[in-house]
Amino acid sequence: MRGATHAKWAALATAVALAATACGGGGDSGGGGANGTVSSSWGDPQNPLEPANTNEVQGGKVLSMIFRGLKQYDPKTGAANNMLADKIETTDSVNFTITLKDGWTFSNGEKITAKSFVDAWNYGAHLKNNQKNAYFFGYIEGYSQVHPDKGEPTAATLSGLKVVDDSTFTVKLSQKFSTFPDTLGYVAFAPLPQAFYDDHAGWLSKPVGNGPYTVDSYAKGSQMQLKKWDSYPGADKAQNGGITLKVYTDNNTAYTDLTAGNLDLVDDVPASQLKNVSADLGDRYINTPAGIIQTLAFPFYDPAWNKPGQEKLRTGLSMAIDRKQITQTIFQNTRTPAQDWTSPVLGEKGGFKDICASSCVYNPTEAKKLVAEGGGIPGGTMKISYNADTGSHKEWVDAVCNSINRALGNNKACVGNPIGTFADYRNQVTQSKLNGPFRAGWQMDYPLIQNFLQPLYYTGASSNDGKYTNPQFDKLVDQANAETDTAKAVGLFQQAETVLKNDMGAIPLWYQNGSAGYSDRVENVMLNPFSVPVYDQIKVK
Repeated sequence: MRGATHAKWAALATAVALAATACGGGGDSGGGGANGTVSSSWGDPQNPLEPANTNEVQGGKVLSMIFRGLKQYDPKTGAANNMLADKIETTDSVNFTITLKDGWTFSNGEKITAKSFVDAWNYGAHLKNNQKNAYFFGYIEGYSQVHPDKGEPTAATLSGLKVVDDSTFTVKLSQKFSTFPDTLGYVAFAPLPQAFYDDHAGWLSKPVGNGPYTVDSYAKGSQMQLKKWDSYPGADKAQNGGITLKVYTDNNTAYTDLTAGNLDLVDDVPASQLKNVSADLGDRYINTPAGIIQTLAFPFYDPAWNKPGQEKLRTGLSMAIDRKQITQTIFQNTRTPAQDWTSPVLGEKGGFKDICASSCVYNPTEAKKLVAEGGGIPGGTMKISYNADTGSHKEWVDAVCNSINRALGNNKACVGNPIGTFADYRNQVTQSKLNGPFRAGWQMDYPLIQNFLQPLYYTGASSNDGKYTNPQFDKLVDQANAETDTAKAVGLFQQAETVLKNDMGAIPLWYQNGSAGYSDRVENVMLNPFSVPVYDQIKVK
């Protein structure tokens, strides 16, 4: 996503009102049972909640509740199952015919038709609309005309999209993309109602979608209230009356509210509480594998960090990090040392493999040698940037720097660089203002190896925040996308990942488990493979 979803992995927030943390889940729950409201920790999204403009987790949580797309990812397996799509057909992996199920509407009563999708995709792709997820439409024919790399658009709509009738539209891609249908559960591909275009500002203030919930109210810095949509036509109807998302700038405060009975759900247990969580919550603590990887990205846009031979420097820094010790001591084994740039949830058939090998194993002797051969750290000291508001990032950044300093025998080689809020941090990242390595990571948008590689490392990709580029990597990704044999496609993606490894285009740190805790007034709580709570299935006792 989520760069997608962007980008996506973060525990974030901006300012929190005292009222948001003072009152709790039980007090404003609206009763129990199917009408009870669930309170959950949250952070303000970086951007307005447009489906094609949200590529971070907190905004994605809301969109996952108020929208449904052509596909929906199974909350247990991650499999892409048809939701609004009745069928998606192709004979050549270039031309697709999509037929919609009947009976779907938006929560304002407007019928969902093929035009609802085609208009939304055209809006998301067009350069003038400045949507962060525009890149996801890049394989549709005509994208270079509506979203050119330079200059003004020469077309208003994607030539590869055609409405056939109310229930059918066709998609023509610019090249073969065999797994294209599996990407269509990502929220950027959601349909939009006419109200989105007729009163854009009004829609942004109170988004209208077609999911199990509707937005009732939102006070930035405080909370968002979502209500169950009683007329929702899908099978995954909400099992509660609504969700109250409460903004926290410190997930330790959220955890304290949970244990005090003032909050029902925390979906990012802070590292500082992991040693206590089993005693505090017992079987109400969830620790499960998720499609999330944490990395250190490099600012390749900074000449100081983009010199010939610096792949040795980056590899040396990777080997200076004692991942095993950090994941055990800081994260209490809720993280696993990374072996590649994807996630174990993909499985071997899906592309998970120990590609990083010795380059991701702590070896201080080799690390010191490679850093020297790579020209040394630019300026003598590197600063690892991270958002300081939530996520317990300070602890692990300090641990990474201590490991690097110890390996290199230099206490000034690495220091942390905290940046106030997540929004401030992301703005510096997306505006290419950082002059050293920075906290990065990825929460998958859909369970394909392609999603862990292309959005982050393909030249010009939507979440390629460090501006990494390698023509060989790009070529192999293109070949993999065109391959209709799944095993062969995965092999080509792994070849591309090997190119990334040889460049050490980013340092893989660890895979993250989904970590959550919940109160004794709710049940049937689970995290999906994206580490997002399955809000609609939570029941209030």
